[in-house]
Amino acid sequence: MTTPELHLETLFRIDRRGRIAGTREPDSRRGPVFKLVRGRTHCVWAVRADTPVHVADSLHDLAAEEKPVRDGRVPPLHADRYRALAGDAADSGPAFAFPDAIPDVDGVVFLETVDRLVRHFPDWNQAEMSERAPVAAVERDGHAVSVCCCARRSDHAAEAGLETAAGFRRAGLGAQATAAWATAVRASGRVPLYSTSWTNTASLAVAARLKLVAYANAWSFSDGRERRPADSG
Repeated sequence: MTTPELHLETLFRIDRRGRIAGTREPDSRRGPVFKLVRGRTHCVWAVRADTPVHVADSLHDLAAEEKPVRDGRVPPLHADRYRALAGDAADSGPAFAFPDAIPDVDGVVFLETVDRLVRHFPDWNQAEMSERAPVAAVERDGHAVSVCCCARRSDHAAEAGLETAAGFRRAGLGAQATAAWATAVRASGRVPLYSTSWTNTASLAVAARLKLVAYANAWSFSDGRERRPADSG
């Protein structure tokens, strides 16, 4: 079952204090100072581990006043205060669940090495392949041109990471790779999740094409240090 809690716990490692200790990526990062996830029935949130206690307490008190929403584009009740306390680098977007029946797709392969990835996606390295698995790809001329993998993964769920090479976009290839990835994730016993930003129209188009269902809206507030290594807290 998809819930705001599952979204939060899939994206981040949460320490014993309930704080964000780092992202669930192969190269774990600090993450945002404050993350608020508003569902249709309730809200959840977390503060980064290195946040001063008085700031963390203020963020918790404000977040406790937030209400569930159906229209995720509506800003949080205390958006301006979050910016003042946690940083004005704010981002928001919907979190989607996959339908029970994920479309069957042809022409998708699952990769275990980077050999057929690096022509169009040179940042991939072999060391991360196992943690990104399953890695579903659509190929042209023997090389991946659209790839969907686990951007972040926990024991219970996995978050999709999708990229399509320039020159191969707007052809439905991303939706094909994502559908195959989600089917494989579900077969592994994990819940496939998909989230994006409201400004990422291409990613929103993939969600619409696959008939994904929005179950929450997430807001991140950052001070610009989220890319530095996370404290273990």
